[in-house]
Amino acid sequence: MKRSVGLAGVIFFLFSSPAWADPTNDMVWIPPGTFWMGRADGKPDEQPLHQVSLSGFWLDRTPVCNAQFRKFVEATHYVTVAERHPDPKDFPDAPPASLAAGALVFTPPTNALVSLDDPGRWWSFVAGADWRHPRGPGSNLQGLERHPVTQVCWDDAQAYARWAGKRLPTEAEFEYAARGGLDRAPFVWGGERQPGGQWMANIWQGEFPRQDLARDGFAGTSPVASFPANGYHLFDMSGNVWEWCADWYRPDYYAHSPAHNPPGPPDSFDPDEPRLPKRVLRGGSFLCDDSYCGGYRPATRMKCSPDTGLSNTGFRCAK
Repeated sequence: MKRSVGLAGVIFFLFSSPAWADPTNDMVWIPPGTFWMGRADGKPDEQPLHQVSLSGFWLDRTPVCNAQFRKFVEATHYVTVAERHPDPKDFPDAPPASLAAGALVFTPPTNALVSLDDPGRWWSFVAGADWRHPRGPGSNLQGLERHPVTQVCWDDAQAYARWAGKRLPTEAEFEYAARGGLDRAPFVWGGERQPGGQWMANIWQGEFPRQDLARDGFAGTSPVASFPANGYHLFDMSGNVWEWCADWYRPDYYAHSPAHNPPGPPDSFDPDEPRLPKRVLRGGSFLCDDSYCGGYRPATRMKCSPDTGLSNTGFRCAK
């Protein structure tokens, strides 16, 4: 691992500390360096393991929380995609009654025997679900002000980033920052899943997707910065919510991506849904466990259409 810290990073280190800084309202300087991206024994889209060099950049210390997103909406009157009624012209074959504003909500199945090959068993489109009502009508943000905003799609995250004078991180920037200076470690905090028996991230414990035992203290999202920071003093780079990246998704991108500041491919292709363009998400969520996706590991990639909101998806910004 090659690392160097510029003057801005030194100033940040000397004059900022999680002890008195609001962890939802600052950024961390990520020094330039070279790291190993991907995983040699990982899933096909995590290969090949390859070296990437990045320029330094700033990254939000935590995911954007509901209180922050509310300020953006109040300042701009922005309406998220989940709050907009679909245009019938875009869905000519759909019954008009089915064209409702809403988003996807995690709905644990009651049947003990659930095939993990069919995510439709635990995801439901809920009319009226949006960032203000993350589980649908009747839910609200009371007590969730410091939880990550959810039900925001890639387009919504882009709008917030532009308003804040920032941008979304690239996929390479996210993985580099998530690793926190550790060389090819399996977790963002090191080599053990539970060092000293401690849960280090908000992930799933129990039989997925039927029962979350919440042994880490949380069923569903948790307030940002509830778990230890990584080596770059970043919180929630693993678990809690998946986070949107700037890149289009292609499973074969690593085979020919640039070695310096890779921007992501110019377009998207997902062999599972060839006609649906997708963007990359990183970091995993409270729904991740080793029996299903293992998404809380730093090398794991996820993809989703940029107009889709989910109850386990959020974002943070870079600059």
